[in-house]
Amino acid sequence: MRRQFISHAISAIALVTLGFCPADAADTAAGKAKAEVCAGCHGENGISQTENIPSLAGQPDQFLQWQLVFFRAGSRKNDQMQPIVEEINNEDIRNLGAYFSQLAPPKGPEDQDPDLSKKGTQVAAGRRCASCHTDTYAGTKAVARLAGQREEYLVKALHDYKAGQRVGGGVAAMADVAYAMSEEEITAVAHYLAHLQ
Repeated sequence: MRRQFISHAISAIALVTLGFCPADAADTAAGKAKAEVCAGCHGENGISQTENIPSLAGQPDQFLQWQLVFFRAGSRKNDQMQPIVEEINNEDIRNLGAYFSQLAPPKGPEDQDPDLSKKGTQVAAGRRCASCHTDTYAGTKAVARLAGQREEYLVKALHDYKAGQRVGGGVAAMADVAYAMSEEEITAVAHYLAHLQ
């Protein structure tokens, strides 16, 4: 418990530091250069072609920065990300956030199961997903874009939140939402969101 508190405190301090820098301080060209290492997993132009690896293109700038800080502080863990985030500083984080956020987001594939998407629409409405992720599920500020994200990654993320292996920002909204979801609901909402254009 103490370790988790310290980890969150470090994340908060880093984010406050990042927040004091003006948005125009980010250098997208430097972000693009730094992002070359990201393409191996997250795909060219931030659109993943790899199972269980999220697309980063079009994600909100602040959301991307938060995630990098969480990885760097150790409050979010991934064996492939750890050595990368150990080599980036706050300026890199700002530049990467700015770069990926300005890329065109992925477009969802053609929906081969509209009935499952209809169920997913109902789940998203019932769980009030749009109240944070916006009506178009494009995300905003520190809240993730869900529209067009890889389907199996959305399932994985919801399972991670449900199991307490991943936390949202400063509140536990995602853990609370995911914990109450059935497997059928997770499958349906992930399918629906992944196929949004």
